[in-house]
Amino acid sequence: MCRLLLPFLLLLPGFANAALPLERIRLPEGFRITLVSDQVPNAREMTWGERGTLFVGSNAAGKVYALEPASGKVRIIASGLQLPVGVAYKGGDLYVSAVSRILRLRDIESRLDSPPDAEVVNSDLPRETHHGWKFIAFGPDGKLYVPVGAPCNVCDDDPDTYAAIHRMNADGSDMELVAQGVRNTVGFDWHPQTGELWFSDNGRDLMGDDMPDCELNRLEKPGQHFGFPYCHAGDVTDPKFSQRPCSEFVAPVARLGPHVAPLGLRFYTGNQFPAEYRNNLFIAEHGSWNRSEKIGYRIKRVELHPDGSLKRQSVFAEGWLEDGDVWGRPADVLVTQDGALLVSDDHAGAIYRIEYVGQ
Repeated sequence: MCRLLLPFLLLLPGFANAALPLERIRLPEGFRITLVSDQVPNAREMTWGERGTLFVGSNAAGKVYALEPASGKVRIIASGLQLPVGVAYKGGDLYVSAVSRILRLRDIESRLDSPPDAEVVNSDLPRETHHGWKFIAFGPDGKLYVPVGAPCNVCDDDPDTYAAIHRMNADGSDMELVAQGVRNTVGFDWHPQTGELWFSDNGRDLMGDDMPDCELNRLEKPGQHFGFPYCHAGDVTDPKFSQRPCSEFVAPVARLGPHVAPLGLRFYTGNQFPAEYRNNLFIAEHGSWNRSEKIGYRIKRVELHPDGSLKRQSVFAEGWLEDGDVWGRPADVLVTQDGALLVSDDHAGAIYRIEYVGQ
């Protein structure tokens, strides 16, 4: 069962007086949502520093933020960047994606009040801004994973570069192809037990309200092809690029719905939520634009069987869309040290916290 939750706001120094209608968010019984900050414009990908700093990239503001959850203080640690959506932390340094470049801010948590200049780690990525923003993350192999989206709605431009996921060393060297046929992933994570890469993929537009579905995919070995631009959602042949059958490609584990725009996703590895949530996937659905009736604008929960097949999917949090009106758009999710779940919202410029408080 779900119920409407009363607003519960963190009233700590530096936190803004919230006007966001969190009482409208529907969650499973026993969960509540609170506001961490509404001072993070265009908030997108989130990552933790080793000292507990929350770093947040942005989609349109050109800025990267550092948030101290205990005090609510928000700092701008980089500005003037091109779509710095992606942030990843490793060895004391913060890595930032900026379309054609991967940047690094060294020893960042010791220098929050006087951030260092960004160093260029890699500048060999394409310059197109159509699907040019990038979610980035370090994998269990220590390499930085960097997607390159298709520079179009649907096209077959240079499949070794576009519509693909790549990885490189932390110093930007030895970039290699990991997966092909991935139209635009803006969220991925590794399974806590198998170490396999799981990623969302945004389906193509302009095929009508109800097709194709966006996807949740699983990479079992490097080099697999997931269908774009020839096949969508496992069995939808593209009307323009129909020369290769869907049987040639890896089908998605789950169809997430047409035009829901899945972005950030994470496996739940905390201990605060009930045991049945362990190793579930949470997916931020940013919401549709290419649909006559809006859909998405919510957090999806995906449960898997031990073999990695889909057990079920359900809506975990919703209410940012009401009667066609939108007041928030989830962009990423991130598990906290105490097992809560953070949600970034680039529409409201906010970070929320969802926690389990019991029945």
